[in-house]
Order: sequence, then C-alpha cells, then structure tokens
Amino acid sequence: MLADAYVGDSGAGKSCLLHHFLENQFKKDSVNTIGMEFGTRIIHIADKSIKLQIWDTAGQERFRSLTKSYFRGAAGALVVYDICNRDTYLGVRSWLTDVRALANPELVIILVGNKNDKDEREVSYLEASRFAQEHEMMFLEASALSGDGVEDMFFKCARSILSKIETGQIDPERSGSGVQFGDSSLRRMTQRTRTRKKERSCCF
Repeated sequence: MLADAYVGDSGAGKSCLLHHFLENQFKKDSVNTIGMEFGTRIIHIADKSIKLQIWDTAGQERFRSLTKSYFRGAAGALVVYDICNRDTYLGVRSWLTDVRALANPELVIILVGNKNDKDEREVSYLEASRFAQEHEMMFLEASALSGDGVEDMFFKCARSILSKIETGQIDPERSGSGVQFGDSSLRRMTQRTRTRKKERSCCF
C-alpha cells in the first residue's frame, strides 16, 4: 500500500479529481472537504498490484493543523491548484513549505493544475512548469470534468515512489515511509535493493 497526501487550497477541485480517479466520472455536486476524507484504489504497474490510499485533506485554514498531521505518514503528495484561480496557485508555496517541513524527505511531490478544460486561465502552463522545476517537483495539468490527466497524476506518483523503493531512497520498513507491504513483489524489490547495497559495501 502507498499512502498519498492530497493538498491544496479550498476550491481547487481536489475532491472532484479524486472522485473521477475512483469512480471514473465527474462529481457534479461537490462540497468542501471537512477535516479529512480518504479513498482507495488498486492499480497495476508492471507485475505489481498496488493499493493507493489517498488522503483528501481540507483546504480551509481552520483545518490546517489537522491536515498537517497526515503529512508525516505519506509517501507522496499531490499539490493541487485551480488554473483559473490565481489565489489557489499562490497558496501552493505555503502548502509546499508545510509538506516538506513535516513529511519524509524522500516524499514524491507532484504539482497539479486542475480545470485545464476551461479557457479562463489565470496561471499559464509555462509559469507553473517553471515553478515546479525550481522546486524539484513533477508537474502536470488535469481536468476533473473531462478526466484528462487524472489517471496520469496518480500513476506517475506511484511509479516515482516505486522507483525510490527500488533504488533504496525509500525504506518501506521505516516508520512513516508511507509504504506497507502486501504485494510480495514489493518485498522482493526491497530485498534486492538491500542485497545490492551490501555487495557494494563489501567492495571497500
């Protein structure tokens, strides 16, 4: 199981993106998340079955302290803003600061610009892409309405986490890694990584 924190200002469309990922349809009647909600879905990458547990956190300031408590146990974070609302984009910097201060240092972070189906854009793709590059994040745009980019954002996060497990940057057996074994192939991957590390250390 891989745990992902899902953050961003209220109104960015986080819950709608998550609903589309889980149910493959747009959620017409969406209300602001109160506190924290979570969803799960099993995905398949190569020969691995992976259960994603996604924590959909509230964007309102009054829930900020509660939201922060979920950062510590996450392997990945998706930071969402609305491309048609510049204020939600400006809020990204604060979310990023909180996530990096509290979470695993090897946390995989993806910046997601939602509502790319709309024309009333206030944040250009180039501006957000440069910001993501400067802050060492991956970046993509998506649409909760059309579904464009929705699968990609979650699969990209999962693949990056698996890559860090394989290279030994993330140790699934360390408390707070955001990873739990269930799939034997994940356990074998970690065992191979540890074997390679031991072999390299024997060479010195």
